[in-house]
Amino acid sequence: MSVSDSNSDSRQALYEKGVEVFNSSLSITADQFVESVDAMAPGLGRLIVEMEFGDIYNRPGLDIKTRELIIVASCAALGATGLGAVKMHIPAALRHGATRAEIVESLVQVAMAAGLPTALGALQAATEVFAELDANK
Repeated sequence: MSVSDSNSDSRQALYEKGVEVFNSSLSITADQFVESVDAMAPGLGRLIVEMEFGDIYNRPGLDIKTRELIIVASCAALGATGLGAVKMHIPAALRHGATRAEIVESLVQVAMAAGLPTALGALQAATEVFAELDANK
């Protein structure tokens, strides 16, 4: 087996782990995500699943709930409150054991680092996600 084959096998293993984490976390499948991202930037969707969900999410030291709360707060701080970020990761945080109160407090904390308008936008996004989840019960 060449180094290239070994690297390819390793990346495939990371991708498969990423698909498992992605599918257990988010409301769309990894395949749907990869397809939608690849329509804009071929290869990027697979790389995101491989690196973020296959590698980083599987590192020791933090559980997935904490990682999801960090993603929600980070995306909120960046102002990424649309479907592709905050709204996508709030249900994932809930699936992995975060409470609505923990999500709200994470977003309140963002106000001190990223500003009140940013935090208010993220809190509005959270309110919309909670309402959608309640409506689908």
